[in-house]
Amino acid sequence: MTEFHHVGRWLILWGALLVIAGAMLLVLPKLPWLGRLPGDILIQRERTTFYVPLATSLLLSLLLSLGLWLFRR
Repeated sequence: MTEFHHVGRWLILWGALLVIAGAMLLVLPKLPWLGRLPGDILIQRERTTFYVPLATSLLLSLLLSLGLWLFRR
């Protein structure tokens, strides 16, 4: 195998990741509950807004971990 064979694999991997990220950017805004789960912290003041998507982050982490675990099996 040549050196370019490994570069080709990395390019395919990064291309697939970009396609997945682009698809997520198109689909995720259409999910009204995502980012507004009961565990998400939102503090609004007169001039400031503080937002910590704690429950959303935990849910996405769980789904990603499950997906990667299934992929590796």
